[in-house]
Amino acid sequence: MTMPPTFGPSSVADAQADLHVREQDAICVNESALRQPWWHDLKYAAWGVLFGIVFVKAEIISWFRIQEMFRFESFHMYGVIGTAVLVGMLSIWLIKRTKVRTVHGEEIHIPRKTFNKGQVYGALLFGLGWAITGACPGPLFAQMGAGFGVVSVTFLSAVAGTWVYGLVRERLPH
Repeated sequence: MTMPPTFGPSSVADAQADLHVREQDAICVNESALRQPWWHDLKYAAWGVLFGIVFVKAEIISWFRIQEMFRFESFHMYGVIGTAVLVGMLSIWLIKRTKVRTVHGEEIHIPRKTFNKGQVYGALLFGLGWAITGACPGPLFAQMGAGFGVVSVTFLSAVAGTWVYGLVRERLPH
């Protein structure tokens, strides 16, 4: 009788190596090994819908608001982005200070990030795309949900860009 294949690291050294690799590519490395039924993911869809409603009501998905921001004609978007940055900073400070754990009891590990020139190129490309299309990844879904069908072109372009990045990632200046 053969043993079923195992997934994930098989030793502590492998676990550390796996964590280091995931820290380089992922936003969140505190992934639980628990397997749950597909319907457990519906809570994320509900939160996404709620988040989309907030985006619509706050006019974050408005192409005109985004153009006002890039033309320095209105503080609205800068206020939203600044508030998000402050909430993020406060949240990370609280997580580190209180040593909060995930809902599965895992320690939250926030790795140190190192600066590289590829981030500048990526930020310029991201900002240019945002200014031209009036959509970044978060509001993009809210715009489609609000019925702006033309945004599907931007969505498909974002998917294609992500796919191309995956193909050429190793040759880019990281």
